[in-house]
Formats: sequence, structure tokens, C-alpha cells
Amino acid sequence: MCGIVGYIGERSAVGIILEGLKRLEYRGYDSAGVAVLGPGGLQVRRSAGRIKQLEAILREQPVKGSVGLGHTRWATHGRPSEENAHPHTDCSGSLVVVHNGILENYLPIKERLVAEGHTFKSETDTEVLAHLIERHLKESPRLEDAVKKALRELRGSYAIGVVSTGAPDRLVAAKHGAGAVVVGLGAGETVIASDIPAILAHTRDVVVLEDAEVAVVRRDGIELSTLDDQPVQREPTRILWDPIMAEKGGYRHFMLKEIYEQPRAVTDTMRGRVVPESGNVILPDVNLDPAAVREIRRIVLLACGTSYHAALVGRSMLERLAGIPCEVDLGSEFRYRDAVVGPDTLVVALSQSGETADTLGAVKAARAKGTPLLAITNVVGSALSREATGVLYTHAGPEIGVASSKTFTATMTACYLLALYLGRQRGALTAEEGRKRIQELLEIPRLMEATLELDAAVAELARALFHYQNFLYLGRGTHYPIALEGALKLKELSYIHAEGYAAGEMKHGPIALIDEAMPVVALTPRDHTYERMLGNIEEVRARDGKVIAVAHAGDREIAAKADHVIAVPPAVDLLSPILMVIPLQLLAYHMAVRRGCDVDQPRNLAKSVTVE
Repeated sequence: MCGIVGYIGERSAVGIILEGLKRLEYRGYDSAGVAVLGPGGLQVRRSAGRIKQLEAILREQPVKGSVGLGHTRWATHGRPSEENAHPHTDCSGSLVVVHNGILENYLPIKERLVAEGHTFKSETDTEVLAHLIERHLKESPRLEDAVKKALRELRGSYAIGVVSTGAPDRLVAAKHGAGAVVVGLGAGETVIASDIPAILAHTRDVVVLEDAEVAVVRRDGIELSTLDDQPVQREPTRILWDPIMAEKGGYRHFMLKEIYEQPRAVTDTMRGRVVPESGNVILPDVNLDPAAVREIRRIVLLACGTSYHAALVGRSMLERLAGIPCEVDLGSEFRYRDAVVGPDTLVVALSQSGETADTLGAVKAARAKGTPLLAITNVVGSALSREATGVLYTHAGPEIGVASSKTFTATMTACYLLALYLGRQRGALTAEEGRKRIQELLEIPRLMEATLELDAAVAELARALFHYQNFLYLGRGTHYPIALEGALKLKELSYIHAEGYAAGEMKHGPIALIDEAMPVVALTPRDHTYERMLGNIEEVRARDGKVIAVAHAGDREIAAKADHVIAVPPAVDLLSPILMVIPLQLLAYHMAVRRGCDVDQPRNLAKSVTVE
């Protein structure tokens, strides 16, 4: 997820672009850049860090022109640096590209272009597109034709903007599966952006591109067509949002927006990494060759908070699919005990920010004992990714809400990919089993979309529950960690006391608390733990407890026993946690809203815990 702004008109482009990028900085903030087309040709200025660093460079090295592009980056390929910042140029420096998304097949195309004499300056997938367009311009002098030909060669997701000295009267924009491209139509000027907030200061009349569409953007309007050259007619839409609401995509809070972004985050985390035809998973950055994989005798997962709950789910995935014994430890505990690890132990550290102090401390303790160390994190170039010997990035994009949501489901997805990868490398999974497991994973984003349709029902449930002061969450197997996560979210967001328990442990203490004032949230999918969970529900009912069951759709037995049922689509047991957590996130969110809490910035909490 990155921020893109483009301008063509009569005014100076750079001020408008910078203003727009600041409104989109929530989409990415590890580097930024602008390119402006003026009398002196294309002038490019880029910087690592936030937009204020770019502004400082522009004060020292100003640019002039009325056509330009800008970008604020959330890194997916290549660490945050000036070289990897957008815009990216072709060999001649006469063309620039900005890009949001992931190009899956960029490496073979890059190899081909290098063989043809192209020289690359960055580690990004985006730079390949600039060189590919340059190549096609030699055959198709119209910029939009060259862009289309280049895009037809690429697989993956993209939202792009292109400017060339050979076509100074236009910008070219295109989109496929990577968030929005919005074109704002003004008086004698046109603005493009990857989100509406960047446009509202200039116009409220917009055209939104759909998948596989290309826009030729001029001062006096746009010309739309499909990737296969079919013309498209679309009337502008008038946007009535206020600027603050626009930053949140029309959602009331960033957290709700991020809950709804989870199908996209899961898709992007698996994008380019699974090969359904062969049943294989490709994870080149984990830096584990087949011989090293075969030597692994044990896996230790290290994490804190929500990442710890993801690691508990990951343990089940790794043991089941890779056949390797696993244990999970809190970073804050592991670092202060003399853990027995060595070269045959794979340590996997999970942290959405990659800066969690306790997890980093645990990683350093493990490295001192010579263990291979893999990081699963959402932030390219973070301290954890630098400390590890290999890395598996989630591609959830920046998460503004302090309480994690999309990074949690993306991290579970990354654990599943790692389990499949290790299972196939070690021969624990056959090709046929790999194909089956990948197909099950590919279904999850669609099922997540269906689960999000429960939002209104969960909001109504929150109306009935928000005045309670104590909750108990119960789960078994892969859903015990989801009970922990559901309780944590309720505590974080609504300041209600809640505890997550393995349901089998209820009779060993928590049952003493159950009465009519203690609602119990029971995770009851139809898996091998189902009958036991029914028994737990009966125990709660016998003590006048209120039962809220999260169950598979169509389960009449649960409906007869529970006071409230949240019915989610069925999924295989290892992937079911990704679905079951969504209504718990929504319940915590709506309870917090009902109680008047600050959802995006809960009291006493920070997004990244960088102190012990």
C-alpha cells in the first residue's frame, strides 16, 4: 500500500503533489519522491524517510513544471532507501513510473532486460516496469500504447502513474487489483491519486478506474480504455465526504477500515508466493536451502501480544504440515532464560512492526547460540529484518489503528505459507497435498469477504452487550489462540475485563466466575473439538451464563443452545482461525464505539512497543 499523486494543469505541480502526499502519508512513510516535467526535462527528487525529508531536499534543489508525479512508499521489494524510493526512471531518464502493488513476475523480465543491456539502480519490482515501457516505446511511440503492452507482460497487482518527456501533454494511469486510482477533474487541471483525500482540496468530481483500465489524463479531462484497447465511458462521481473521513475511506475509524482491508492483506501476503499447479510455495528471502531445511529438528516461535497469538496458530500449522516439533515463547520470557537452542533449531520471530524490544532481545539471545533465525514482519528494513538471517514479509500495508487487525490475519497467512514451504521441502507433503492446501488457502479471501457481511449483526449484538464489565472467551485447538486474541481486542479497545481460556481449562478455575453477569464467547466450529465445546456450553448454561457462539453457518444444534450465534462460513481447521477472528474484531470495535472509547488510539497503548 503506497500513496500516489499526479498533476497536470497550469499551476506549479510540486506544491499540489506534496500537499496530496501528506494527506496520503498514512498509506506509506518509509520514503517519498517527486518527478516534475518542466522546461529542463524531467527532474526527480527522492528521499528515504517521511515527506518532511523530501521537502528539505526540494528547498535546496527546487523543481519547476506543471506536470508531475509523486509517491510515498510502503516497501515490499527493497529496503527503504533513496535508491528504492519512487519515482523510478528508465535508462535514458526520459520516463518515470510510480507504482502501488506487487509485480509477481518481475524477476524473469528483469533478467531478460539486463541481457538486452538495461542497467538497474534499485532493488524494486517497479523499476522493471519503467524499463519495460521504455523498450515498448521503441515500437509504439504513443506512451499509452507502450504502457499497455508492458502491462500485458506483467502479472500481479498495480496502480501506476507514468510521465514521459515524449508526451508532455499527458499522464498515463492504470489499475489492476491494487487499491484505487482516482482521477479528479478540475477547471483546466486534472489530479490523479491512489485515494480520495489527495484530491478533495482541488475538486470533488472524480472518475475511479476499474481493474484492467488505462486512463490518458490531460488538462481538460481523461480518455478511458481497457488494457485490450476497448473504449470505456464513465460519468464522474461527486464526492461529499469531508477530508478527515476521506482519509479513512469513508469509514468512521482507521481500525474499521483495516478490518475491512483484511481480504486484500491476505491476498497480497500470498501473492506471487504460491504455485497452485505444482503445490509449491516460493519464499526466496527465508534463506534456507533444502539441506538446511532437512537439518531442522525443532522450531521455536518468539513473539509478543497479538503476534504471540498468531504464533500459537502458526505452531499448529507448522507441526501439521511440516511435521516439525514447535514451541512458542514470549519474547519477554525467552530472553531472560537460558533456552536450549542450536544450529538444528529454527527460531522464527514474529513482530508486525519489527521493532518490538522484547522480541528483538530474544532474537539476539538466540543468535548468540548460533541458530538460524527467520523474521516474519510487516515492515521492510525494520530492526528485526536486519537482525534475522532470513525474512518473510507480510504485505498488509501500514496499519494506523494501534490494535492490530489486518497484520494479525496476514501473519497467520505467512505462518501457513512457511508451513507449506517447509512441508514440501522436507517431503512431509506430497505435490497433490500441496495443491490441495494451496487451493484451500486461495479460497480464504472470498470467505473473509463473506464474513465481513456480519458487521451489521455484530453491531446489533454489541448494543445488547456493551454494558457488561467482564467476559470469558473459550476455544480449543487452533481456536484457543483466537479466544486469547478476541479477549485481548476487547480489553484493548473497550477497556472491558476479558479473559481467553482453553475451554478444557474452564473447569479448573474460571467456572467459579460464571453467572448471569458473565457473558461467555465460545468458538465452536465443526471440527474435532466440536462435541467438547458443546459440553462447555452446557456447563455455562447450567450456571446462568450468557452464551455467544461463533459457529459455522447452518449449525442448528448451536442455535438451540446459545443466546446469540455469529455464523461464519466453514473452512478447514488450520485456516478457520483467519475467519473466526473477524467477528471478534468487529465485536470489540462496536463495543468500544458504544462505550465512547478512542478506537484508533486506546489509552496507555502504543503501536510499536520499543521499550522493555
